[in-house]
Amino acid sequence: MAGSRFSYVDDEIERLRRESLYRTLTYGRTSGPHITVGGTTMLNLCSNDYLGIQSSEMIPSRMQSSARLVSGNDEVYRAAEDRLSELKSMPASLIYPTGYMANLGVVAAVAGSGDLILSDRLNHTSIIQAIKLSGAKVSVYGHNDTEDLERRIREGARRRFVVTEGIFSMDGDYARLKEIAEIVQKAGAILVLDDAHADFAVGSGGAASLLGADVDIITSSLSKALGSFGGYVASRQNVVDLCINRSKTFMFTSALPAGIVEHALDRLNMDLEPHRSRLARNVRHLARGLEQMGLVSGPQSHIIPVLVGDAARATEVAGFLRDRGIFVQPIRYPTVPQDEARIRLSVTAWLERDHIESALEALESAATRFGLATCSRQARQT
Repeated sequence: MAGSRFSYVDDEIERLRRESLYRTLTYGRTSGPHITVGGTTMLNLCSNDYLGIQSSEMIPSRMQSSARLVSGNDEVYRAAEDRLSELKSMPASLIYPTGYMANLGVVAAVAGSGDLILSDRLNHTSIIQAIKLSGAKVSVYGHNDTEDLERRIREGARRRFVVTEGIFSMDGDYARLKEIAEIVQKAGAILVLDDAHADFAVGSGGAASLLGADVDIITSSLSKALGSFGGYVASRQNVVDLCINRSKTFMFTSALPAGIVEHALDRLNMDLEPHRSRLARNVRHLARGLEQMGLVSGPQSHIIPVLVGDAARATEVAGFLRDRGIFVQPIRYPTVPQDEARIRLSVTAWLERDHIESALEALESAATRFGLATCSRQARQT
């Protein structure tokens, strides 16, 4: 009898398996550019450690924590937040336990019922969930489609917000941020930038600084290119004050332990330019090889998607590449739209020239075996 109450769970898992959308956890240990899974060491092209910063130890004596509004607001937070504000050219910053929690907490704190949030079609799930929590009306504009945004932003509302990523997490392209910022300013709206995948990797100021765009609120992560842990918001002082008072993912959870914040602060004070130069070199090398195969076209960021289309075939391609020593994951619905499954290649500064050559050799074999160039051409045409 008890089991029958959970038969719907078995049905749902079976549906996921049938549609090639079932996921399992892969247990492995990373070391530099490699990952070891089940005794097999492979080149890791799934890491978000974009700048390849060598890990340093955290201080065990600084691992105790509490909510920051209770007793967890260690003095090191002030130093880290001041440094973030300086790097982002913003008056104030606030650290959250994760980047996901920063998105959920900030958007729901600044927007609410009666407001309109315009969201890029390819925005990350954390943005989508944040908008739902806010209670604001949502209008989804076409990906990077500034004409569509300009039409939709005219809709009447108490307040209007535009939310976009800096580099889109699954497509790897940059937002048309300067044009978007100009539209937002003209409309008297507020621009929120989720910069998790560009931040620190493309410069200390992230995508806004690189693209010369004025943004109002930045949310981001300390656990990707910076190689530490946590998330944050950077904005004007009154926005940060509002988040301290209304952002539930800040108010009602334990703070990051001070030892982790110290670790992040060390990273914020590092000279990251040598790492960024290596990353840019590796991106050029891999992208040039993929372009010659017809798998990509034009300039690429450090996130390079190879379009496959069908979820089952994307899983096959990933297995094929793993068998050849290249660790990748198939990206499928709901992470990306139906029939837009892909292999997401993540370039890091860890990689050496011979690593990239090995990856290109395996990818060329996969392209031939699975007709990937045809898939990529079809995807670019739609």
